[in-house]
Amino acid sequence: MTRQKANIHEVIDIVVNILNARDPYTSIHSWRVAELSVMIANEMALPENEKEIIHIAAHLHDIGKIGICDKILNKPGKLTIEEKKEIQAHPRIGCNILKRLPLFGDISWIVLHHHERFDGLGYPEGIKGGGIPLASRIISVADAVDAIIAGRSYRRAKNIEECFGEIELHTGSQFCPTVISHMMKIQNEIEVVLNKLKTEEIKHYAFVGHEELMHSRRLI
Repeated sequence: MTRQKANIHEVIDIVVNILNARDPYTSIHSWRVAELSVMIANEMALPENEKEIIHIAAHLHDIGKIGICDKILNKPGKLTIEEKKEIQAHPRIGCNILKRLPLFGDISWIVLHHHERFDGLGYPEGIKGGGIPLASRIISVADAVDAIIAGRSYRRAKNIEECFGEIELHTGSQFCPTVISHMMKIQNEIEVVLNKLKTEEIKHYAFVGHEELMHSRRLI
């Protein structure tokens, strides 16, 4: 491992530990999103360096939640419009944190755009289609899959068939059709990995309604 790669992984370890101390669910969620993102990238036959960047960006995609107050981040009831706006600031907060470190220059922009929608109605900038970095489009899908299969205190966890059905409904609107077409080819492999990773699951009680679950439209 080169010194630069070692530095990157040392920083990731620090960030993961910070996330885990603040919110164990977010830390484990980021780990699962990283695993799923790399699986999709492998199916898409992306170059090794791109897969490495995707893996790192997926681990760090929610780092901006460090800047969101606990009463909003862990609110068990529906969010108000103003609270949703604050939550929607987390990709930009994450980008601003990461871009201060030269090692994470490219990754910061991937983090910034991981809640954009393919139809341009996402946030924070409302870019659409191929204008969204491919890595961000992949992480967006992996993020949604993990959110859908996670149980909540007020609803049961959805199974993999229900999850993929939900994802398909939003293909072309929220999600990139190319990414989805590759993900559907490895549905069985994804189910195996999710079942394995769920053994370490920590319950998260914050409210995530359908619009929040499917990455609500831009409010900011």
